[in-house]
Amino acid sequence: MNHHAPNPAHLALTRREFLNRAGMGLGTLGLAALLGPDALAAGPQSASSVFPLAPKPPHFPGKAKRVIHIFANGGPSQVDTFDPKPRLAQYAGKTLPFNLTTERKTGAALPSPFKFKKCGQSGIEVSEIFSKVGECVDDIAVIRSMQADVPNHEPSLMLMNCGEARLPRPSMGSWVTYGLGTENQNLPGFIAMCPSGYPIQESQNWQCAFLPGVYQGTYITTKETRIEQLIEHIKNYHTALPEQRAQLDLLRQINERHSRQHQREAQLEARLQSFELAYRMQLDATDAFDISREPEHVRKLYGDSVQARQILIARRLVERGVRFVQLWHGNSQPWDSHDDLAERHRDLAKETDQAIAALITDLKQRGLFDETLIIWGGEFGRTPTVELPSAGNNAGKINGRDHNHYGFSMWLAGGGVRGGCVHGATDEFGFKAVEKPVHVHDLHATILHLLGFDHERLTYRYAGRDFRLTDVHGKVVRELVA
Repeated sequence: MNHHAPNPAHLALTRREFLNRAGMGLGTLGLAALLGPDALAAGPQSASSVFPLAPKPPHFPGKAKRVIHIFANGGPSQVDTFDPKPRLAQYAGKTLPFNLTTERKTGAALPSPFKFKKCGQSGIEVSEIFSKVGECVDDIAVIRSMQADVPNHEPSLMLMNCGEARLPRPSMGSWVTYGLGTENQNLPGFIAMCPSGYPIQESQNWQCAFLPGVYQGTYITTKETRIEQLIEHIKNYHTALPEQRAQLDLLRQINERHSRQHQREAQLEARLQSFELAYRMQLDATDAFDISREPEHVRKLYGDSVQARQILIARRLVERGVRFVQLWHGNSQPWDSHDDLAERHRDLAKETDQAIAALITDLKQRGLFDETLIIWGGEFGRTPTVELPSAGNNAGKINGRDHNHYGFSMWLAGGGVRGGCVHGATDEFGFKAVEKPVHVHDLHATILHLLGFDHERLTYRYAGRDFRLTDVHGKVVRELVA
């Protein structure tokens, strides 16, 4: 005789639940026999499964422990920033002796309106619009031979951020936090900051795709200054922290029971983690995003602009153990200079030049530079030829450049990077990479290597296949590693 009161939840089963309980359990009997006693003797869940963002060791000791990715949205021109081409002046107004297919029709050679100067002991030439960054060039590795696949923003953004131009794939920040976890459980492991709303492709740029939801980038709009505006609902004005904790504990018990009944669905797990993180962030996030707590001389070092504030916040975040911080620059006015390139590039560089140099200096003073990898660049570069008038893309001024994926520049600093070096080269006009080309997959492989990962082994099983950031491509560029 059953002396237990009936549980109403057990009286009505869906067809899926009935088959799940009655049929699928039979398969596990055979599986247990195949796996042997080791499977039956398995212990409790590991710390990483209970706390998925807990710090985890990489495959080998990596020099970089955290990443700050400054994304120059829209595609900065390599021949106007970090790849001087004096031959363009000789061909000014003339057709180049070769032709490459571009997204739109381009015309004669367009010399850079900016002067280049040899900087530092390494003598690397840097455009005058990045004069402060030029002062730090001995700490920087400039890649002048980057290559992407196509000259279109959407697929190139996805390729640079996620390693795949078309299909949903986890972003680089998601892969890094999946592999390393984070050192501060009260802040997100991966934060994406944009001062003026979403960029093209929106949140896909920091998506987790098929990785667990806890590795999704947390989006912050940094045009605001007050913490309540920076992070929505960061403060609860109606319920004290102890009462919130009691409510969350009860909610977790209910959700955990529901989760067990539904085979621990990934979306539900992500929701549980987000509740906990939102509670813990109320204290740490208020401190991390408040740059008024910095000494005045530090704030002056970075400058007084939205981008300067954003870069200073990034230093405060990595200092507190956030693993991956992506800073978007050029949302409201992108680097996509189809016309008025001289004015637009100068203005955009001015927004970040001082702050980037300050970041390098500040990290050095705090002993964080050697463990923090800084990345600068966009999704592709621009043509050394002038863009001709076309419907909807420029104003017919004939003073800008079109998209160019054949050869462009990016740079790395800190975190095990060999500073004061130039890797690769484009042709004499800056159109195509001709020496030591570095595809985006190679860049990703190198970044993971600096963090201590074999890019072929950092994988995630999904839909019957082991996926990775570099797909089936990529090689580490050893010349960039110190």
